[in-house]
Amino acid sequence: MRISAPVFRRVLALLGDLRLAILLLLVIAIASIAGTVIEQGQSLSFYQANYPEDPALFGFLSWRVLLALGLDHVYRTPWYLTLLVLFGASLTACTFSRQVPALTTAQRWQYYQEPRQFTKLALSTTIPQGSLKELAAALNAKGYRVWQTDNQLYARKGIVGRIGPIVVHASMILILLGGILGALTGFMAQELVPSGETFHLQHIVQAGPLARIPQHWSVKVNRFWIDYTDVGDIDQFYSDLSVLNAEGQEVKRGTIYVNHPLKYGGVTLYQADWSIAALRFRLNNSPVLQLPMAQLDTEGKGRLWGTWLPTKPDLSEGISLIARDLQGTVLIYSPKGEFLTSLRTGMSTEINGVTLTLIELVGSTGLQIKSDPGIPLFYAGFALLMAGVIMSYVSHSQVWGLQENDLLYVGGRTNRAQLAFEQELVAIADALKSQGQPLAVEQN
Repeated sequence: MRISAPVFRRVLALLGDLRLAILLLLVIAIASIAGTVIEQGQSLSFYQANYPEDPALFGFLSWRVLLALGLDHVYRTPWYLTLLVLFGASLTACTFSRQVPALTTAQRWQYYQEPRQFTKLALSTTIPQGSLKELAAALNAKGYRVWQTDNQLYARKGIVGRIGPIVVHASMILILLGGILGALTGFMAQELVPSGETFHLQHIVQAGPLARIPQHWSVKVNRFWIDYTDVGDIDQFYSDLSVLNAEGQEVKRGTIYVNHPLKYGGVTLYQADWSIAALRFRLNNSPVLQLPMAQLDTEGKGRLWGTWLPTKPDLSEGISLIARDLQGTVLIYSPKGEFLTSLRTGMSTEINGVTLTLIELVGSTGLQIKSDPGIPLFYAGFALLMAGVIMSYVSHSQVWGLQENDLLYVGGRTNRAQLAFEQELVAIADALKSQGQPLAVEQN
């Protein structure tokens, strides 16, 4: 199906309308604010608990409405991506229907052939006995590019100021493409892995419809440890990771910590959290045993992990072991909740006729794993945006000259920094004048 030229021009005019671009930008901004305020990628129970139907937030925003609109994953919804596409199309239409023609017009020029043409300029003067050659030299000294014939002159500088808006539009289109590409092909996963274990990406929190989750390589946590301050607070936590190929061979290794991730194959592994996975111990002269530890509900009063250790083969008696960090201290409680003693790594104590030796606490590293193929486009777009903004501040100035008999007609215009341009042209005219004649300024 072919679109006729008039229809195409109408669509192009609609998309290039500044009002439409502003409306789309406003809607995108509101949607982005909603995606920032509303927690993204949480479970159904989370939204049911925090966004009940009665009373609904603002009288209408219940969990059903929230999920129906996709506000739990705003940046990956079809309607949000459609907004980005429309805004990108609007920028593209504006670029080709307005900015490119403006640049073409700025590059296209002609000499002024009659004195009356100078009266149409905002800034013009007549210099008796003026020299066109000297005018050209003065303009060259000010950085103008000059074209001239025997009695006509045209000069301009700052054409880059006309290119700036086009560069800004191109940068915004790149940023939009980066966002769309990331939403369609990116993913985020979270893994909690005990020290010494190997894992594949399994716990995917969110992923685009075209995302490809790598399964041909895995990651081994060689070691996880925490550095503490002198007062016992966490200073930093680290993970020594190895990336293994399908044959189990190490292809990359690195130690990550907060704000220092490991990157491999377009995937970035961040140090995000930690936990206590297990407790290793020995009962009497037994081999080293291991019990998993679970995080306890402290109602927001700190983080504790605990496990229950039977001290009799029939499981009729046992003790509770509690730990708050990986510094190697475990608190021991009786079945009635009475504090019995504390035990440090490498130490032993006798409980219920059994000698308990604490070997070590096994930590788990909490990893956040991300892939966003749109990031390079983001970086390129923002770099281009900064360059375009700087370019847009450059004034595009034009000067015409015409020598007729003993008179030199000079005039010019600029698109910004009018006062600076006027001072520059006045200084050139004053230098050329053989007798004083004020510069006439007309505001059209």
